[in-house]
Amino acid sequence: MTLWTSLEPAAATVDPGGSTTVRLRVRNTGDVVDEYRCEPVGNVAPWVTVEPQTLRLYPGTTGTVELTFAPPRTPDATAGPHPYAVRITPTEHPDAVTVPEGNLTVTPFTEVRAELVPPTVKGRFRGRPRLAVDNLGNTRVTASVAGGDMGDHLGYEFRPGSVQIEPGRAVFVDTTLRPRQIIWFGSKEQRPYTLNVQRSGAVPLAVDGTFVQRGFLPRWLATALSLTVALAIAFVMIWLTYKPQVSSGAREKLVEAGSTALPGPAVSAPAAPRTDASAEPLPEPQAPSAPAQQGDGGAASSGGSSTSGGGGGTSGGGGGSGGSSAPEPAAPVPGAVIIGKASDRCVDITDAQNGKGKDGTPLQLWDCAGSANQKWVFRSDGTVRALGLCMDVAWGSKDDGAVIQVANCSGNPAQQWVLSQYGDLVNPQANKCIDAKDDGTGNGTKLQLWTCSGTPNQKWRAQ
Repeated sequence: MTLWTSLEPAAATVDPGGSTTVRLRVRNTGDVVDEYRCEPVGNVAPWVTVEPQTLRLYPGTTGTVELTFAPPRTPDATAGPHPYAVRITPTEHPDAVTVPEGNLTVTPFTEVRAELVPPTVKGRFRGRPRLAVDNLGNTRVTASVAGGDMGDHLGYEFRPGSVQIEPGRAVFVDTTLRPRQIIWFGSKEQRPYTLNVQRSGAVPLAVDGTFVQRGFLPRWLATALSLTVALAIAFVMIWLTYKPQVSSGAREKLVEAGSTALPGPAVSAPAAPRTDASAEPLPEPQAPSAPAQQGDGGAASSGGSSTSGGGGGTSGGGGGSGGSSAPEPAAPVPGAVIIGKASDRCVDITDAQNGKGKDGTPLQLWDCAGSANQKWVFRSDGTVRALGLCMDVAWGSKDDGAVIQVANCSGNPAQQWVLSQYGDLVNPQANKCIDAKDDGTGNGTKLQLWTCSGTPNQKWRAQ
């Protein structure tokens, strides 16, 4: 052994987002000048800064290395003790490696965020939004959900009623809203409500939403029924007022039969008026002839109205406003590209560069080009759309490895997606993430459904 080491202190505590320093003392106990390289090992190694990384010591001298621990304020820095070590390798004696060990305790912090998917639901008898609750802290969270609204117009059901959320994960609570009174006729009414995520010893987290309650029968149908009843009553009143009279015509027939026996005076038919054969038919009006075109400086043809030869004829060699206008530039494609963190490539609809999508086409990674088959629109109903199709889990599967594709939009749970703050693109039905297959990063890498693990091939950003 050619060196002596000491950690001061051997056990330290740090807050996520903060930092703390531990001193490592190294003494050269050999008889030659040696250089020592210091390298942190363990789960906390990404958070450690070593300064300086190498020490050059004469025999019998002691040097100091500062280890600065700075865990991030994210779920990755889980609360609790974290053992660590520093590997010290002498240059002159590389086999005499020394690994002093210490312990770092990360303090807990809690941060919870919640979002309604979708924030506005419509229905006559019920509404069914989903509440996504994200644990952004570094310790497990237990929470329950309660609802309320002004006027107590709605009833609430939650499945499950309480949840336990691991650090960096999200859970979904199925919510059912039921109006206490049904609107039989009339227009729709908006019912604002609030869902509260409650935790022990913490202020409830409020999430606002809107339930649009529709009438059981639309107003136009009630108006049409009223008009129909009014017209029926009016028809009956008119029938009763102007009811036709029924009488016997036998007497009138007898009188008519007696009167036909008497001769009546002859009445000659009037002669038809004579027409004069010499009369000529009226002349038909002639359609005005088109004006003759002018030559170079020539006059208009006779018989028509003349036009000025020097001034404003539309023909001739003078320039005018009749030329063709320049074509307008094509409108930009709406939507955003979805870029993978690991590959820096875009989510692409396979073989759809011509802007025509096909039901059942799988998605892949490809160089970002901003084309229509790479532009995605995040809709308020939870769907993600491109080329008139929706991002979809094939066959509605919840299993790892299910193909991610585009399909005709139907609004089913396999077409619902949530892009979390940390870049996870989650299907709520399966509670799993979109994943680049086999950690691939190249063009043509297919996308699949996989259990969320927080790895770079499951991280995405929309821009």
